Amino acid sequence: MPDGNGLVQGMQITKAGEYGVLGLIALSRRPLGEVVMIDILCDEECVPKSFLGKIFQNLSKSGLVGSARGSGGGFYLTRPASDITVLEILESIEGPIALQRCLEIDVGCEHSSGCALCGLLAEAQERMKEVFSGTSLATLAGRHLPNGLVQQARSVRNPKIFLTASEVTVDLQSDGTVVAPSLN
Repeated sequence: MPDGNGLVQGMQITKAGEYGVLGLIALSRRPLGEVVMIDILCDEECVPKSFLGKIFQNLSKSGLVGSARGSGGGFYLTRPASDITVLEILESIEGPIALQRCLEIDVGCEHSSGCALCGLLAEAQERMKEVFSGTSLATLAGRHLPNGLVQQARSVRNPKIFLTASEVTVDLQSDGTVVAPSLN
């Protein structure tokens, strides 16, 4: 959670981070630049409207989304989903990521000789950032079923239905936009 300096420590992603990623996944299913009302994104991912609106205002300040005002207003991606990384999203919402306070650039290890744990944590943090920076929004969206499809699949017959990748079709457009997944 963010500390007093806006630094995420312990790398526990907050609800804001989770909802922001889910909202961007829903937005990535549209053609690049298409304006989508926040209500629609919230309905698709079962995210609280007031919370997602505030999160998207921050994402707009960071340049990941743009906003349009007025009765048909909403938000849109400013870049293809394939060009937006999970790390960019999380840091735009959560702030800089550090597993431990000693890994902050301006703080350093409080032990005079350093500690063995600091080096291990630094390596773990670097790998985590590599995973997040190596995963695009488009890739993540391709792994995610919209909440509506999950509910539809569960209501068909068995409330305990589990879906595998072979039971879902996901297409990517040439610009990296995810076409809404469908059940096979």
